[in-house]
Formats: sequence, structure tokens, C-alpha cells
Amino acid sequence: MDAYDYDTLRGRVVLVTGAGRGLGAAICESLASAGAHIAATDLNEDAARLVARRIEANGGTACAFALDVGNEEQVLQVLAAAARQLGRLDAVINNAGVDVTTGIGDLSSKDWDRVIRTNLTGPFLLAKHALQHLAPNGHIVNIASTAARRAWPNASVYHASKWGLMGLTHALHAELRPAGVKVSAVIAGGMRTPFLLDRFPDIDASLLQDPMNVANAVKFVLTQPPETVIPEVMVLPMKETSWP
Repeated sequence: MDAYDYDTLRGRVVLVTGAGRGLGAAICESLASAGAHIAATDLNEDAARLVARRIEANGGTACAFALDVGNEEQVLQVLAAAARQLGRLDAVINNAGVDVTTGIGDLSSKDWDRVIRTNLTGPFLLAKHALQHLAPNGHIVNIASTAARRAWPNASVYHASKWGLMGLTHALHAELRPAGVKVSAVIAGGMRTPFLLDRFPDIDASLLQDPMNVANAVKFVLTQPPETVIPEVMVLPMKETSWP
């Protein structure tokens, strides 16, 4: 197996979920610019393919797959296909996420299940099944949120999923570290992405951060030398108030 450069990510194969837009697309482009080969996955396959084509147009290597992260059979198929097509698998970035903004009295059990399935069960499935493909010094990065550190009204299922994701991250960090697999959480504050802008059209975008800033933090986490792991890092805009 060829060696790779920790400083640039050159030659490493990284699978990104929720890659079709927003932070996921920014992560793909940031890592590709550092030499990583990208498997862009998204529920919307066309969006993932557009991201992969942009990377290839800029001289990078990328492929795209449709993926519902809560569907175990799809997870198994896509992990195997990505490793086969790109030759290996070095890291998985669990970025896919959804939210339902409503009070608990109006929150349906169907929506509860959908958010938990995407935001928490998905990362569990990707982590569980990636282990059979990850190369030595493999890395799992879970994209969390300030919603895992502070609570506000009308977001109970999102908070539950992101607090759970932090628990899963630290549990896997403890469990997989002896085997040489790194597990990290990147806790993101508000970003100028469709995730917020489409749902809250009155939000002041000047208070939010460029998603590329968070994507570059993911790159920083991935470029630590083999002897070092970052269990969690928080990336906040200077003005937005989801975290003091």
C-alpha cells in the first residue's frame, strides 16, 4: 500500500456523506484541493455528481454515489464500491444531517425517527461498516453542532441526535483508538449554508461563517501525524450566538 502525505492528504481516499451542497460540498472541495481522492455521497445523486465533476474539472479525483445513510444495505454497497473504485478507504466524514424545527407537541414520531436515523443511526452504520475497509491509520470524523453543547426551543430531536452523536464519537474514540483508528468530532457553529438559509430566510447571514472555514478545520483534523488525534474541535463564527 502506497504511503501518503499527512500534511497534504495527497493520495488519501475520503468518503463524505451529505456531499451535494453546503458544508458537505465544501469539505469535498477543501480535501480535494489538498490531494485527497473523494467519494461524494448524497441522498441526491445528481448533486453529488456535480460536486465530483467540479473536483475533476480542477484536476482532482472523485466519484459520486447515491446514499441514504440510514439504509444499512446502501451503506454496505457504497462503502465497498468506493473502496473498489478508488482503490482504498482512509477516512469517512459523517456530515449528512437533517432537522425539524417544531415544538415537541407538534413533532411527529415519523419526523423524530427520520432525524435520528439520518443524524445518529447513519454515522453509526458508516462507522461500523467502514472498519472492514479502512486502511491503517483510518479516520472517522463526525460533524456535530453547537446544538450538542447548548439547547434552544423547538429543536428537541435535533439536539437529541447531536448530543447522541457526540456520545457516539467519544465512545468510538475510546474503543477504536487501541486499534489505530482515529475518531473525531468537528462541532460547527452557524454557517452560510442551505441548512440554515433555506429554513430561516430572515436570518442575518452576516452573523454566520463561511462553510469553507469549517471544511478547513476538518482538513486540519485529518492532517495530524499518526501519533496524534484530535477528539473534538469547535469552529464558531465570531458574532453568531449559538454558543457563548
